[in-house]
Amino acid sequence: MLKTFRKFSLAYPVALLAVAILALLSLPQSESLAQQKTKSKDMNEVKIMTLDPGHFHAGLVQKEMYPGVSPRVHVYAPLGFDLYEHLKRIANFNNRKDSPTRWEMEIHAGGDPLARMLAERPGNVVTMAGRNQGKIDRIKASVEGGLNVLVDKPWIINAADFPKLEATFKAAESKKLIAYDIMTERSEITTILQKELIHAPEVFGQMQKGSESDPAVYIESIHHILKVVAGAPNIRPAWFFDVKQQGEGVADVGTHLVDLVQWMLFPEQVIDYKKDVNVISGKRWPTVMSLPEFSRVTNEKAFPDYLSANVKDGKLDYYCNGAMTYALRGVHAKLDVIWNYEAPAAQSGGGDTHVAIFKGTKSSLEIRQGKEENWKPELYVVPNSSSSKAEILAALKKKVAALQSKFAGVGVEERGNRFLVTIPDKFRDGHEAHFAEVMRRFLGYLRDPKTLPAWENPNMLAKYYTTTKGLEMGYRSATASK
Repeated sequence: MLKTFRKFSLAYPVALLAVAILALLSLPQSESLAQQKTKSKDMNEVKIMTLDPGHFHAGLVQKEMYPGVSPRVHVYAPLGFDLYEHLKRIANFNNRKDSPTRWEMEIHAGGDPLARMLAERPGNVVTMAGRNQGKIDRIKASVEGGLNVLVDKPWIINAADFPKLEATFKAAESKKLIAYDIMTERSEITTILQKELIHAPEVFGQMQKGSESDPAVYIESIHHILKVVAGAPNIRPAWFFDVKQQGEGVADVGTHLVDLVQWMLFPEQVIDYKKDVNVISGKRWPTVMSLPEFSRVTNEKAFPDYLSANVKDGKLDYYCNGAMTYALRGVHAKLDVIWNYEAPAAQSGGGDTHVAIFKGTKSSLEIRQGKEENWKPELYVVPNSSSSKAEILAALKKKVAALQSKFAGVGVEERGNRFLVTIPDKFRDGHEAHFAEVMRRFLGYLRDPKTLPAWENPNMLAKYYTTTKGLEMGYRSATASK
């Protein structure tokens, strides 16, 4: 233990050292690790182990307490900035005024946290959110070691790792384990309602096929490097800006967008990436950051050496932006992932924004989140012709009335040549709350693995094939243009 603490940098708050010492010393002496291993096999109580948390999403899965989940969470990580930030988030959840959590954190700090976790195994579920380089190796080792995993996207950030992803799912299926991706966007109310209307032919018609130049699906996701999370500025680790560790836009955020296209267009259907996906083109470009901007979000005084290849004239070229066009069973989709440094001053809240357009033969379904929407996502139904407006309005009102049993209070308003689907605030629970919804789904699958949909694993393979192929196409495009 002393050897571990000698590696601790004084650049970090001494409070972290105290927290780590107290947590380690609080490990129960009356119960051996062997006894804990035996108990962890009983899925009547889920026991969480968090591995090397380096992203705030690792904390958000603990924003709530869950029935049947032990309040004691074991964290395996190197002692440093990432661990300190993670512990602060959990402490904030425990100490908040409204509905505080009751997590008890056991800290196992030191070198090779994966090996130590697999050797000690005080839990039966591993959660991960952090460095994406090598993440699939940690996932694969955990699954092959007999552990269920709940992991933040992306699982892989380059095509070379795709065979490891395939092997991981084969291992999970053979061992009857749950390996689950944290896809929060499926819980967003505007997306849920958009999906409902895509499959209402009297409103939407049939999905168009589109083309490369005129895609039938367009999704744009704009994020901001400087942002506020859980009420506090989000300080990002410097490695976040190394695309070799974090991944580029299409391979990272793009996982959400590809997942939505699959989930919305072909619900509960198995997608075969070998037959159903055709990636057509890709593009990548940087967001340029000055050193003061970089320091503001990292607290670092200089660019680390591992970023030097992308520092030009004192500024960092952060290749976080990407675009791709592909066809899924013949339906052409275009995706744009954009990272701006910060939100415009006029934008209330400074959060991420989302645009999603699906074109049907009768109308288009559009989620927009701009100034007109007061930066909240809103869903519109836009008839393809003015002559069909009355017919589509009547069909839309009938569909919305049928949805009242699930979404009481949802309504329709005319807005010029389009219709706004009005959504009560009670359904607008926000991005951070969606992590708890994903966790609840995951816990249900743990307790009854037979309830895991047959399409989840193959569709994850299709998703990651699409994103990594799109990134590969982006590199090819950049090389060809030189």
